[in-house]
Order: sequence, then structure tokens, then C-alpha cells
Amino acid sequence: MSVHRARSAAFAAVLTAAALSLTACGSAGSATKSGDSAGGKNARTATSVADFGGMDGLVAAAKKEGKLHVITLPRDWANYGKLMDDFKAKYGIEIEDENPDGSSQDEINAVTSRKGQDRAPDVVDLGSAFAISAGKQGLLAPYKVTDFDKIPATMKDPNGLSYNDYGGYMSIGCDAKKVSVCPKTFADLLKPDYKGMVALNGNPTKAGAAFGAVYAAALANGGSLDSIQPGIDFFGKVKQAGNFNPVEVTPATIEKGETPISIDWSYLNAGYADKFKDKGIDWQVAIPSDGSYAQYYNQAVNKDAPHPAAARLWEEYLYSAQGQNGFLGGYATPALFDAMKAAGTLDAAAAAKLPTVEKPFTTFPTQEQTDAAKKTVTENWAKAIAG
Repeated sequence: MSVHRARSAAFAAVLTAAALSLTACGSAGSATKSGDSAGGKNARTATSVADFGGMDGLVAAAKKEGKLHVITLPRDWANYGKLMDDFKAKYGIEIEDENPDGSSQDEINAVTSRKGQDRAPDVVDLGSAFAISAGKQGLLAPYKVTDFDKIPATMKDPNGLSYNDYGGYMSIGCDAKKVSVCPKTFADLLKPDYKGMVALNGNPTKAGAAFGAVYAAALANGGSLDSIQPGIDFFGKVKQAGNFNPVEVTPATIEKGETPISIDWSYLNAGYADKFKDKGIDWQVAIPSDGSYAQYYNQAVNKDAPHPAAARLWEEYLYSAQGQNGFLGGYATPALFDAMKAAGTLDAAAAAKLPTVEKPFTTFPTQEQTDAAKKTVTENWAKAIAG
């Protein structure tokens, strides 16, 4: 994969010091009991691989279940397509990925509405505001992967309810063949050149990617981690200028030319640059210096997972060197970046391709700040872009 600008690994060194972050759904049926026990112990209450007697026991229990239900994992998002394919090839476990273009809130809704059903999600990949919310609702199972102690303390719930998996910076992606001069900053987005072009990846009241875009815009317009309202006001101005595009960004909308400018995570925009190169799309990527903002997503196991052993094996896989390097191969910075670099297991070539960041983001929002920001966006977003 390639991006149309210089890169360095500096981004990774900064992101791995991050605090808990921000956004990445089933059908009716009776809950399966196939994963209820493993080595005489209940897989649903297993808090580490030791409860299965080791990895061999966990693998055996997961293979007996034979399935894993994931949700809202687009194949183009942080290399999840390859990660899912490799997991299936390694363990012979079928993966069902439902609602790949959904939001973090969709994931939580599926967990709550399908409790006790065999099509409920086994695992979730959530933005931090949503991971925190799911933890408060008692929806998540505590589970500590083998390398849990190597995940920085600021990047995990101490009880193992959720933990950072991969992260990136908010960026501006642009189809250079449809836009005469691609924007590089948030301020640029107000220029008359971009009528009907500026789109987000989802609705910020539901999706972490769009929420991150609003937070970044706030930082670019006099706001702070305690004040996201300037970001909402900014997108109100983008709408008033006629530049806001209500179409939610997906790879399909980019390929069709429906969303020529996308405010989205760096690993997604960088991936699109490579994905569409052979299709004649010159997708350029910039990390705006006036609104530098980065975040991680979070892994967690559904407390009522219908395939509890497979859910835990999936987490072990994602936090293995293979899984973490898989994220890195999709331009995302893995949570275990520093630990793997020290151990010599990091994919150095992939790390060297991470985008250069002019102004590293090092102070991450607290739980209280995130909750307050989410409340403000929920209350004021629709009104801001209605005009």
C-alpha cells in the first residue's frame, strides 16, 4: 500500500502512548451451548488462556464450536479482510461478518437486542466512547490475552473488559482527478472549490470515525478536549457554504466518485490510495496540521457470546505478533507496537510506511471528556447541519 506523501515511523511511537479511545450487528435463534465448557471449565467465564489449560485447550474448544460471529468489520478497514482470512486458515473456524458498514452503536445494539441468541456478536471492535458505555452496561466479559501485561496501562481496562487494538490519525482523503487542488487542512474545507464534496465516514452520533472528525475540527477551530462544540459549529459552516456532502463514505462511494473528499482515519484513507490506484483513482492523503487528532479502537468479548471459546481465541490471535502485524499491514498502529519492536517481532517495512505527522497528538481525552463530548454531539449535531 502507498500514500502520496512522505512517511516515517514517528506516528507509531506517539500513538502507542495513547489512552483508551474511540468507532469501528445478528439474527434470531437459540443460544448454542457448544462452547460452555473447556477442559472442565466454563468458557463463558474464562478470564485467560490458563482457564483452558493453555492454548491447545482453547484451540480445541474453539474448533468444537466451529464458528465466530463478528460485526461491523469492513474488509478494507485496518486490514480486517486479511486478518479474518488468516484466522480461518489457521484454525479452520468459520467467520460470519455481519453489517460490515455499521457503526459502534450498531454493535452495542446487536449485543443487547440479541442476548441469548445464537446470532449475537461474539466480539466487538468499538470506539472508546462506546467501549466505555458497553462496559458500564455490563455487556462485556473480562478476558486478558496472553500479552495483556505488555499492553500499556493507559490503553486497557485493568480488568480486561476492553483494550486498544489499533489506532490512527484523522486525515483528509481526496480524489485528485476530481478535485483540482486537494485540501490539506480543515480551514481549506470551507473554500468554494469544494461544493458538495466534503463527506464523513458515518454519523458522529453513532460512528467513532465521524466523531473523531468532529473532535479534530474542534481542535482546529479553537476548541479543546473539553469543548467539541467548535467542531460541530465548523461542520455547520461547511454545510452553510454548500460543501457538506451527506453521503456516508464507503469504498463504493469513493470508487463511484460520490465522495471525492473524505474526512476519515489515516489507515483507511491510506488503504484507499493503494486499493484504487489500479482503477485510475489518484487518492491523496493529508493529515491536517491545524487539527491533529488520533485515537485507538478497542477489542472486547460479548459477555453472552454464543461462541465464547472462539471469541477468546480471536482475541488471542489479534494480539499475537501475526495479528498485530496484520493491523500494521493495513496502515494502522497496533497496541503492542513498542513491545513488538523491543522483541524484534515488528514488521519494520510496514512500520516505515506509516504516514508522517507534523504535529503529533499526545494528550488523549479522558473518559469524562469523551462522555461529555458525545453528549454534546448527540444534542447538537443534527441542528448544526440541518440549515
